[in-house]
Amino acid sequence: MISIDYQSRLPLYEQIVRRFQTLILKGVLPADSQMPSVRSLAVELSINPNTIQKAYSILEQEGYIYPIKGRGNYVADSRGLLRQKKEALFSDIKKYIRYGRDLGIKRAEFITLIDELYPRLQKEDDYD
Repeated sequence: MISIDYQSRLPLYEQIVRRFQTLILKGVLPADSQMPSVRSLAVELSINPNTIQKAYSILEQEGYIYPIKGRGNYVADSRGLLRQKKEALFSDIKKYIRYGRDLGIKRAEFITLIDELYPRLQKEDDYD
């Protein structure tokens, strides 16, 4: 479920946060499903439980998970988060399209770039 890249410059807790964010937003971890315990995930990944706790704290602050006292952490309903992330992405895309138009990039060039990159990036993501 979660893998760590020990060669990455990204801190371990941030790698854990990003991976869980992706799994939650994609629906791989459905709403109200229980997260792995801090202890079990620390053992599985062979890292300090404090690292897992830090990642879980960030996920909770950002609304991805919620705790139930004495029972653990659970996946929050991510539909609102997903909608916010998409809106932010589309806003960024609009900015880049405007910037590209200012540079003289035509619509067809953008479409060609997307058609070339999308499948290639999908293949790369399949290996993660």
